[in-house]
Amino acid sequence: MKALEKVSQFAGNTFAVWVLLFAVLSFFMPSAFTWIAPHIPLLLGVIMFGMGLTLSAGDFKEVFKRPKDVAIGVVGQFVIMPGLAFLLAKGLQLPPEIAVGVILVGCCPGGTASNVMTFLAKGDVALSVTITSVTTLLAPIVTPALILLLASQWVPVDPADLFLSIIQIVIVPIVLGVLVKKFFNRPAQASVKVLPLVSIISIVAIVTAVVSANQQNIAKTGLIIFAVVILHNVLGYLLGYVFGKLFKMDLSKKKAVAIEVGMQNSGLGAAIATAHFSPLSAVPSAIFSVWHNISGPILATIFNRMKDSQSSPVDSSKTPVTN
Repeated sequence: MKALEKVSQFAGNTFAVWVLLFAVLSFFMPSAFTWIAPHIPLLLGVIMFGMGLTLSAGDFKEVFKRPKDVAIGVVGQFVIMPGLAFLLAKGLQLPPEIAVGVILVGCCPGGTASNVMTFLAKGDVALSVTITSVTTLLAPIVTPALILLLASQWVPVDPADLFLSIIQIVIVPIVLGVLVKKFFNRPAQASVKVLPLVSIISIVAIVTAVVSANQQNIAKTGLIIFAVVILHNVLGYLLGYVFGKLFKMDLSKKKAVAIEVGMQNSGLGAAIATAHFSPLSAVPSAIFSVWHNISGPILATIFNRMKDSQSSPVDSSKTPVTN
């Protein structure tokens, strides 16, 4: 187990490298990875199960202790990123499949990698974990509603089907993880130490599946998608920070909100696109997975160097263990 922990820690520290490496490999050798595509929902379920193993009632105490802060983060997540996605799709006149893919990413809840980045940025980790948890639990309702509102002008959207898919691949695995932790606490706690490795393998597999299945489309439209994804992510960070500043949050909270808003559960976007839309619609999610694991550490490094003499003590009592 200790050897696995060391491998897991190494993988976590070099996460962006593995995502980028396998994305490139799957682009140049697509036939070696296309078999993974049918398993994308299962892979996302594994990640969500791991999230469930780490959840506890304490993760939601911030909702009651600091409801305003949590609300700012949740509203920012479900307003800024979907709104940016829609504006980019319309303003840049993106092709329908790519437009839908960008909107899917924008409508997803926050990803668990945001908790790690907030920790590295010396941000408010407790707030970050709570926002991620709340947005994830709200996703079955909010995400289909936003997709219906924003993407239906490009493609038909069935919110009921989306609701059921998100329940199956997000909520059910999380609940199972929580139950396993409750009834088998000791082995569950032991397994948490290798969760980063499991999450990394699953995310890398999702990215390679999407890239390999869309190799030709990426060759034609890759630069456009990359540009839109980078713009979407960077503007998300910026507006998330400004959103926190608008409500006069201290620096540690602004860091948490900025990172939460900018980093999405792009695996969910890929799973939804694969199941309900076209393969090309999954490409923005795959590229987002690659890019935000590059931009996140860069932003965390910048934030880490920022100081605020009037900020309240950062609550880092819950050190994030998932990716």
